Amino acid sequence: MSHLTHSQRSLIENGLKNGDSFKEIARTIGKAHTTVAREVLRHRLDSDKGAFGRILNRCVHRTDCSIHYLCSTSCNRKCSSCPKCNELCPSFREDVCEKLDFPPYVCNGCHDEHKCVLRKKYYIHDTAENAYRKLLSEARCGACLAEEEKQEVAELLSAGLRQGQSVHHILAANPDSFRLSEKSIYRYINCGILAHPRRGDLPMAPRMKPRRKKSVEHKVDTKCRVGRTKADYVKFREKHPDCPEVEMDSVIGRVGGKVLLTIQFDNCSLMLAFLRDHNNSQSVIDIFNFLETELGGETFRRLFPVILTDNGSEFSNPAALETSPVDGRQRTRIFYCDPNASWQKPNVENNHLNLRKLFPKGQSLDSYVQEDVALALSHLNSFARLSLNNVPAFVLFETLYGKGILEKLHVQLIPAKKVCLTPKLLSR
Repeated sequence: MSHLTHSQRSLIENGLKNGDSFKEIARTIGKAHTTVAREVLRHRLDSDKGAFGRILNRCVHRTDCSIHYLCSTSCNRKCSSCPKCNELCPSFREDVCEKLDFPPYVCNGCHDEHKCVLRKKYYIHDTAENAYRKLLSEARCGACLAEEEKQEVAELLSAGLRQGQSVHHILAANPDSFRLSEKSIYRYINCGILAHPRRGDLPMAPRMKPRRKKSVEHKVDTKCRVGRTKADYVKFREKHPDCPEVEMDSVIGRVGGKVLLTIQFDNCSLMLAFLRDHNNSQSVIDIFNFLETELGGETFRRLFPVILTDNGSEFSNPAALETSPVDGRQRTRIFYCDPNASWQKPNVENNHLNLRKLFPKGQSLDSYVQEDVALALSHLNSFARLSLNNVPAFVLFETLYGKGILEKLHVQLIPAKKVCLTPKLLSR
């Protein structure tokens, strides 16, 4: 969904002045009413404006207060009728307008605004637009790398450059260890974001100016989507209607830190998750190789005949994911959703809502180990759901695939009364 424009913000301000509801304003600008509500709450401004001809007294006791002589014994004026009351009175307690807790959350269009002396809040489209532009600019600054990932990238680059290799050669030789494009690496080196190597360490860089070119997302295989699109997936399903569907995705803690690889079995709603130190292609390949070794080649092919995932760079080496390193046979088929269409794999996305109860969004995963993830998945897959007729996904999986598979992955059935889907399950 596109961001709000300056003209749309102007229409929001005009709508608030006219007393229109959020739904009426939303219809005018072609957005959801929740978008309008969030915009107003995010960019409303506090105002100390008073009211013409009225004493600027905001105390809750101003109508029945009888205190005198706060500032001077010679003043016969009742203190509640003096603006100095708010500063001098020890019993002062500020009155707050309760209307600001309810839509439209601002004083624009309020019929009592001209006679109200309480603190106000306004939505001003020019100020909101400036705040949005500033946030947008700040969000695009800096490097999308954590300190640990910077160190790993710097070590790989330095080792290759010491052997006379170019940056392009280093990326080509280690495609699954980078999630950055070649252009991004050059930019980070030129800007000094990486501690080493320096710009002078590059073979040709001192003689060449950095090229101005829009950076692109790093893909291990730039043609990975050829023959593996959502349309190709639909055709494959038509030819193999009995083939169980499996969806795959990543769950990020903090940018640059540990991430989860999640795998969802659509026929029983069971989810598996595996902790990875970095969100790159090699980490996903390592998980696949581990599963094949732990479960056996035939069991792996039976569990994962076809997998639907998104277009993340960590999944951009389908050849390595599909081919067994043990016997060179094809062990699965990888297909991709259309760009920006995560709804095409709804089951794993919906189950992420339950997973986020255990691993809240924005919380770092760096302190966890795989045993913690296995415990979380045990509780998640023992959770009773109406869509499964209150049968745990764990039980349905064992009915379809047999017992012993989940035991090898340290996932077990938790008694219904002991199931916990809160972060305190993993608290240390």
